[in-house]
Amino acid sequence: MPELPEVESLAAFLRERAVGRVVQSVDVVAIQALKTFDPPVSALSGLTLSGVGRHGKFLDLDCDGIHFVVHLARAGWLRWREDLSGARPVRPGKGPLAVRFRFAPDDEGVAPGFELTEAGTQKRLAVYVVRDPMDVPGVASLGPDPLSLTVDQLKGILGGSRTQIKGLLRDQKVIAGIGNAYSDEVLHAAKMSPFKIAASMTDEQVATLHEAIVTTLEGAVERAHGLAAKDLKAEKKSGLRVHGRTGEKCDVCGDTIREVSFADSSLQYCPTCQTGGKPLADRRLSKLLK
Repeated sequence: MPELPEVESLAAFLRERAVGRVVQSVDVVAIQALKTFDPPVSALSGLTLSGVGRHGKFLDLDCDGIHFVVHLARAGWLRWREDLSGARPVRPGKGPLAVRFRFAPDDEGVAPGFELTEAGTQKRLAVYVVRDPMDVPGVASLGPDPLSLTVDQLKGILGGSRTQIKGLLRDQKVIAGIGNAYSDEVLHAAKMSPFKIAASMTDEQVATLHEAIVTTLEGAVERAHGLAAKDLKAEKKSGLRVHGRTGEKCDVCGDTIREVSFADSSLQYCPTCQTGGKPLADRRLSKLLK
């Protein structure tokens, strides 16, 4: 699932290539992806893309005050096309194409744009056409952005919460933009068990976690800086130290990275770095083995 670093990089990519261009058409192929009806998608045609922003994991294209907001969900992606002038008309179907966003041709007749695609059978990619990003329920309910979060703010979020820290980091209403992958990476960097209860953390541990959040996310954003949209997925995977690396050696200590179930997915961690060498029991709401 694209998380804060990838969405921020996609926003930067579009700022460089698309801001100032006039929207020619937006074709919604996967009807279930469109979550709004007023303004209609057709209202975007003829408007100029004036800015591109990010709200947590939401991508926000501001077209003269009408916002095209995208949530890529678990398997969605944005594919930039240098020229869509000769593209065949889109037709609803079972393929991965969900939306085609085309800009008006330039003086040479080249019409760039992008396509939103979604792999798999569970179609969760969502697009919204709104006058204000806050009209999108998922955006309106977001917690603070982790890159602007202070230590004191984080302490306030953690204090009194009996939630396991892994789940808290993933909760978009608590902190916006961190998902399954980067929560694993943050906790590994902080040398902290994913099942540690948030309220049990000392001031020193809160400060350590805050530093891990900022350095992990800023590092991922920096690595992705300047990359083409098509290369961002590979960069994310190559930069991960524990997530998705079950059975491999930890780069820090050499222990074997392990995996356990968590909520609706799984997590990866290093026993030596994070749990005092003790493996976590592979069951829901697990505690350290005695």
